Amino acid sequence: MRKAKPKKRYVLPDPKFRDVTVTKFVNNLMYDGKKSLAYSIFYGALEIVEKKTSENGLEVWKKALSNVMPSVEVKSRRVGGATFQVPTEVRAERKQSLGMKWMIGYARKRGEKTMTERLAGEIIAASKGEGASVKKKDDTHRMADANKAFSHFRL
Repeated sequence: MRKAKPKKRYVLPDPKFRDVTVTKFVNNLMYDGKKSLAYSIFYGALEIVEKKTSENGLEVWKKALSNVMPSVEVKSRRVGGATFQVPTEVRAERKQSLGMKWMIGYARKRGEKTMTERLAGEIIAASKGEGASVKKKDDTHRMADANKAFSHFRL
């Protein structure tokens, strides 16, 4: 590599739960630098989750996130003019960020009226092992499994 690796940026924990993962999730949820709005959406969603499931909202969210995080993915690799989809392990940080982005992305596409309700619905669905974000993880795993034959081309 020509340039030095950029310094790792550390995220401060959120004000309510003192959890760094929550802050990362809220940062992904945020639009146009409106962090306080993103926090209110997230905390509101957790309250709805608590009402609907009568469990700790943060624990349900963590379970949902772990259900969405992929362990393998495919990466394109050119070998002799042909492009192969090579299955690779996913680093822990990338697992987490992919899971968060998928959960938020599919929550935005849901049919409920407010973003708080959409996010709550996606969290509940993902914690049960269903919903669009879990389907995305399963599709990613299936794709990696189908291309297992090319794993010897690993980067």
